Amino acid sequence: MRLRRLRGRPGCVKKPAAVAAVTSRGEPGVILSDGLRAMSTSTSDMLRGATETPSRSQRLRADGALALITSFWGITFVVVKDALGHGDPFSFLTLRFIVGAVVLSALAGRQVLTARNLRSGTMLGTFLFLGFSLQTVGLTTTTPSRSAFITGLCVLLVPLLSMVLYRKAPKFTSLLGVGVAAVGLYLFTQPDAGLGSGGLSSGDVLSLGCAVAYACHILMTERHAPKQGVLGLVAVQLWTVALLSALCLPFVERRVVWHPSFVGAVLVCGVFASALAISLQTWGQARTTAVRAALIYSLESVFAALYSVLLGYETLGPREWLGGALILSGVLMSEVGAAAWGWWRARAPAR
Repeated sequence: MRLRRLRGRPGCVKKPAAVAAVTSRGEPGVILSDGLRAMSTSTSDMLRGATETPSRSQRLRADGALALITSFWGITFVVVKDALGHGDPFSFLTLRFIVGAVVLSALAGRQVLTARNLRSGTMLGTFLFLGFSLQTVGLTTTTPSRSAFITGLCVLLVPLLSMVLYRKAPKFTSLLGVGVAAVGLYLFTQPDAGLGSGGLSSGDVLSLGCAVAYACHILMTERHAPKQGVLGLVAVQLWTVALLSALCLPFVERRVVWHPSFVGAVLVCGVFASALAISLQTWGQARTTAVRAALIYSLESVFAALYSVLLGYETLGPREWLGGALILSGVLMSEVGAAAWGWWRARAPAR
């Protein structure tokens, strides 16, 4: 009962970046002051998972958290690109996810070993591994722009799979936002520039498999996040990705140079882009829909390009700017449309 009263207070999560630190020390069930009560609410949510229907303000906080981690994932493109100059992809993935898994296991404690977390985390981690590995291997036989576009098609696959698997129809505003964002993604990545006369390559097919894997991961996260403790669930996911990546090492060319940029990328991506970001992703998806989450994730390519421009790696033309604007418009369309629909429904009985 106490957990329910604590969750009822608004504003329980104002600083997503501090969630993991709070979780490691929080003691839910102790009577606290208003300030610490909000921190205890975040702790309870992260450790036990949300079980109540989220309010509109909670959905907005969740969407904001997803946008925040998407912006962070964008800059990891640059970090990982430099790191892969000193090591092979599967060695990097193995080390990165081991670091993240160790951090979360220390915070989650015994929750890592619960039967439900082991079962759900292994399944989610398998889809996550498939997404990472198929995209990595696919890039060897297709262009980065085509890989980015095909992988980004998960924004379309999520609502389709949701209707097929769960018979759950997304809201019209979300579908409209998805369509606008998909057009923007096409303009932004310019996948037709690398097509040539050869048609689809094996890399394109692998990238499509990556999109399916990511779409399944997003849908499965929506279903399992509200029922599980977040940190324990994510820790099992990261251990699963690390183990599967390590199993691939005997079949690929291994190459690791312990350069500062490689070690730094392993630590940054392991702690922040994996442990913290995927924990926030799971926490956020417990309070929003999979379709809205996929739509927000489409901003990742925009943030990656912006960071690349700021660091002097590339320049953007009018087509890319237009595509980026459409992606952002699609996200805003879904957010504003959902808020307007909620406002209309709240006022409808009074008419």
